[in-house]
Order: sequence, then C-alpha cells, then structure tokens
Amino acid sequence: MAVIYAGISAILLFWHGAWQLVFDDAPLLGTNWSWVLGIVFLVLTVRAVLFPVFVKQIKAQRAMQALQPQIKALQEKHKDDRETLQKELVELYRAGQANPLMGCLPMLVQIPVFLGLFHVLRHLKPSMPEHMKTLYGWTVTQFDSASTATLFGAPIAANFRSGTQELALLGADGVTVRVVAAILIVIMIATTYLSSRQMILRTGWAEDPQQKMVQRLMLYGIPLSLLVSGLIFPIGVIIYWVTTNLFSLGQQTWVLRKYPPPPVNGVAAPTAATDAVASPAPKVGARPKKRR
Repeated sequence: MAVIYAGISAILLFWHGAWQLVFDDAPLLGTNWSWVLGIVFLVLTVRAVLFPVFVKQIKAQRAMQALQPQIKALQEKHKDDRETLQKELVELYRAGQANPLMGCLPMLVQIPVFLGLFHVLRHLKPSMPEHMKTLYGWTVTQFDSASTATLFGAPIAANFRSGTQELALLGADGVTVRVVAAILIVIMIATTYLSSRQMILRTGWAEDPQQKMVQRLMLYGIPLSLLVSGLIFPIGVIIYWVTTNLFSLGQQTWVLRKYPPPPVNGVAAPTAATDAVASPAPKVGARPKKRR
C-alpha cells in the first residue's frame, strides 16, 4: 500500500504546486484553494486515466445486455446441469465478446485510490513527529501547509466527529467544522443517489430479482451508508467523493448517449432526448377526447 500512498501523494503535490503558482498558500474566503483544487484535480487525473477502462466497461455491459435472451434460454435449457451451463455461457461470452467481470474493474481500481487518499489525509496531523512528515515524498513544509489547509475555515484533515483536542491542534472551531462537514455530507449523499439513479433510469430496472435487489442497494443503501461513514471521513475525502460523483454524472450522460442500451423486446430504452418526448404535457385548455 505504501506505493499507492506515494502515488496519491505525488499527484496531490503536483497539482498543489501548480495551483500554488496561482493562489499561493494564503487563504482566500477561509479556503486554501491550492490544496482544495489539488484534491479536485487529483480526481480529474484519476478519472482521465480510468476513462478508457470505463468505456470498455460500458461496452462489456452492453454486450451482456444484448446476450440476455440467449443467456436466459441456456439457463432454462441446462437448469439441471450447471457444468454444461457454465461451459455454454463461457462460449457465448467469447462469441459475443462480453466479459462479465469487466463491469467491476473501474470500481476495483478506484477503491485503492480512495483508501490511499483517506490514509494520506488521516496522516496530516500537526502533532505528527517530524520523521513521519516526510513519508510518501512529502517535505516538512508541504506537510505543515496541508495539515492546516482549510475549506471555508474548516481544516480539510478534520471530520464531523473531530474531538476538542484534535480541533485545538488544527486551530479550528468545532461549529465551523461541523457545519462545513454536514453540508458536504449532504451533497455527497445527494450526488451519490443521483449518479446511481441516472444509470438505473437509463438502463432500466433488471428483471432478475437478485439483480434488482443489487440495484436497489446501490440506489438507496449506499447513499444511506454515507450518512454514517461521512461522519468519520476527513473533509478532504468528502471533497474527493463529491468531485468524483459530479464527474460521474457528466461522464455517464455522455456515455449513455454515445452507447445507448440495446432495445428490450424491440423497444428502445429511454434516453435523455426521448424522455421529454415520450409523454408530452397536455395543452392548456385542451379537452379530453370522448370515447366512442
């Protein structure tokens, strides 16, 4: 994991150095923008690197969706012979150039990045011994600057549940930290929900009960879990999460237009362009048609 921590630190320090040329490290509106924007552009860098993987994921999902009728037919045909079913499915996936595991790859790649940033920001404490401040490629000056960096007066290394002693070391006001953290947690939950909702509405609810349960878990369970976990996330990590969600909303909008879901039973899946046309609003003053 040390390699991941060093990599995350290197990207964060690079973007901090770039924005430091613009804003310096002096706070503006109670915010050290060079560090806040460093986190934002860390997200953009990671997502730009992962974008080709994300496109492959979408293509794999579309291929899997197109194969669903054949998959159901094989499951019905070999419902009592799992070994034959698995062999037939492997051949079907190979012929249809579909990879069921591809759908999880972008998430699996992002998890170490998230955990790495979480660890690095948790490491930023003014009380840290000097020999620990230079881990992962940091200098003492950079460490001290980041450990006291703020967003609207709230240190990015603090969290909603930061205690009195920790806040005193950070030179922060508890009320300010909790207000800023609470607002960011609400935004994080809302953008997580909207991102999941956008994907489900555009691709449609799954017919399989287990898959539908997973969709419901993503739509409601994950946002609700953030209400609890967000209380221990450093503010810098929440900035990372919110930026990731906003990027995902824009990326999904583009991808769903570029690679729309395959038709289901001959009916095309709804898109952003067709949703508004599908159910036109009645004209003001129009009378309902009489049945003959």
